[in-house]
Amino acid sequence: MSPFPEKDDHRLVWSSDEGRIEADTKKPSRDSGGGRLRIVRETKGRRGKTVTVISGLGLDDDGLAGLAAELKKACGVGGSSGDGVIVIQGDKQDVIATLLKKKGYPVP
Repeated sequence: MSPFPEKDDHRLVWSSDEGRIEADTKKPSRDSGGGRLRIVRETKGRRGKTVTVISGLGLDDDGLAGLAAELKKACGVGGSSGDGVIVIQGDKQDVIATLLKKKGYPVP
């Protein structure tokens, strides 16, 4: 008999029989940007620094990270990826558009 009363809302955290039990976490679905690829130059909220933001790619986090690495290397600058967008330092819209067209993305 367990020293804890059985309740519907009781959650088993650890048991010596099965080890640590954690709740399954689902990743929230990401908005694909309406199916439109966008390459935008931004300075707002970045202390005057210009960046190029690419959104609407429809890739998961691993795919975004890989594509971001390729774009950063090709442009010769830094950047980051996450939350469904890739941020590249500097105004590199033309270079990025050309590279994405070569990879088969529908660039406007």
